[in-house]
Amino acid sequence: MHYKKFNAINDDIVSIRESVFVKEQGFQNEFDDTDKVCTHIVFDDQAEPVAVCRYFKENGIYHLGRVAIIKEYRGKHLGNYILQTAENEIRQEGGTCIVVSAQLRVKDFYTKNGYKESGEIYFDEYCEHINMMKLLT
Repeated sequence: MHYKKFNAINDDIVSIRESVFVKEQGFQNEFDDTDKVCTHIVFDDQAEPVAVCRYFKENGIYHLGRVAIIKEYRGKHLGNYILQTAENEIRQEGGTCIVVSAQLRVKDFYTKNGYKESGEIYFDEYCEHINMMKLLT
């Protein structure tokens, strides 16, 4: 598995996120102004894009979001790899804290990876979310 970082949206990012969030989950507003200030990481398998995530820094805190894995690659621990990769990139940039707005149905995944709840459950983009945080060491 390889990855590349981008500071702009490209066709691979659009394809993966539309496949996961729009076609599968029914989101209507998948792309927003935050995309313009994010670092996007695209993961590929033999030059085929299979997953993506994004992060940005605001007021000294890094925000991780929009983790998407195409259906055929789920259940292969790719989510763990994506999270570790993003955390390593953020660490290299000097980041010490990451927050994520997690869909409630994947809260346990983030908990297993060291994230802790940092707020109340709220409804956003057609499903329940919860803010979670992790301090990097």
